Amino acid sequence: MADVLISAEDLHKRLTGADGPRPLVLDVRWALGDPHGREHYLERRIPGSAYVDLNADLAAPAGALEGRHPLPEPAQFQATARRWGLHQGESVVVLDDNGGLAAARAWWLLRWAGHAEVSLLDGGLAAWVEAGFELDGEQDSIPSPEPGDVELGSGGMPTLDIDEAAGFPGRGALLDARAGERYRGETEPIDPRAGHIPGALSAPTGENLRKDGKFKDAQELRQRFEALGVPADGPVAAYCGSGVTAAHQVAALAVAGIDAALYPGSWSQWSNHADRPVATGPAA
Repeated sequence: MADVLISAEDLHKRLTGADGPRPLVLDVRWALGDPHGREHYLERRIPGSAYVDLNADLAAPAGALEGRHPLPEPAQFQATARRWGLHQGESVVVLDDNGGLAAARAWWLLRWAGHAEVSLLDGGLAAWVEAGFELDGEQDSIPSPEPGDVELGSGGMPTLDIDEAAGFPGRGALLDARAGERYRGETEPIDPRAGHIPGALSAPTGENLRKDGKFKDAQELRQRFEALGVPADGPVAAYCGSGVTAAHQVAALAVAGIDAALYPGSWSQWSNHADRPVATGPAA
């Protein structure tokens, strides 16, 4: 759990030099239907944090056959991370104001690119504020970071392509991280077809969190995933709408001590391929 999450108190100690080297803090505020993440960041932010644009920095351009948030090319992502000021071996803390649902994409992507020293701020900005720590606002300047020298690649986290996702339920648990009504096919506000990948299990991402927006503990999460049908020793993978909140599912599984693959194309890719079958209803 300590490898995945960091508390607001521990982050504050590190930022003030009281406990270990200072990490690079990345603010990944983003939510469907709210395009104003940067404005929210400018209004109030952890001092010294850098804003990360999920659409521009953590994904390649969208395409119907690839999905809404394809993985960026490694060289492009390396250039982006260097622009943030990330150096080789430097630790990173990522956060948002929505339970980590967006920040987990940065957590996962950096690990996929081979940068293992990255943690999610448990509880996000709300936990920092609740602890009484200082914020910067619109009146405060934002220093431009010196370019970093991090070396990034790919393959540090397991992934599935569309064909592997199709066959995965036959050998393990494929978790659908979207809201239950989207899984069941009762509604689909974004993608062209409603329903889920046949054989997938409904596992809404929000249920990884407590009411205060922090992750449930390892035991609670193990019990949750066991009840959903995740095998103790079998393979596990996750998908969502476009590969963003599924990264949160992978993080929650990691807190529970379970390794999992991610299907980056997710439903936004699957539903755009007319030859791919779609299941509806509550039963996997």
